[in-house]
Amino acid sequence: MAKDKNRVNVVYSTNPNFKYEDLGENEATTLPPGKQELKIFLDRMGGGKMVSRITGFIGTTVDIEALGKTLKQKCGVGGNVKDGLILIQGDNRDKLIALLTKEGYKVKKAGG
Repeated sequence: MAKDKNRVNVVYSTNPNFKYEDLGENEATTLPPGKQELKIFLDRMGGGKMVSRITGFIGTTVDIEALGKTLKQKCGVGGNVKDGLILIQGDNRDKLIALLTKEGYKVKKAGG
């Protein structure tokens, strides 16, 4: 039997007909680009490396990963997507703003 970390309120039941209560997937549906309000920050990661951090994306994990992959390819750099953030290596804020605006997203530079 596979372990399911989304079970709620019950650790173990001896009832063979018992149905576990799940948390379910509370993932938000993806908003269209025109309704997204993204912010791009410039952060310094460990070792002094710069990273452009994109926040504010509302949508499914699949969609944010696809957007992250596209942005990494267009900028020609590495990066990753985790915890609802898109991280792109280097100071690519201006290029990211141009790419995202062209796709129809509302984007603004934030932070320092």
